[in-house]
Amino acid sequence: MLRWTVTFLIIALVAALFGFGGIAASAAGIAKIIFFIFLILLVISLVMGRRSRI
Repeated sequence: MLRWTVTFLIIALVAALFGFGGIAASAAGIAKIIFFIFLILLVISLVMGRRSRI
């Protein structure tokens, strides 16, 4: 799960770079949403991963 979260976070970062840079104005809003969703998923995965090892 953590691997998928990191993968999608990287994809969201790339989309954010294109969207925030003004290349595609409509993609900026979508990139922001995707970025924050996968950032939250990354944090959840890290927390759950630490709990399962204890």
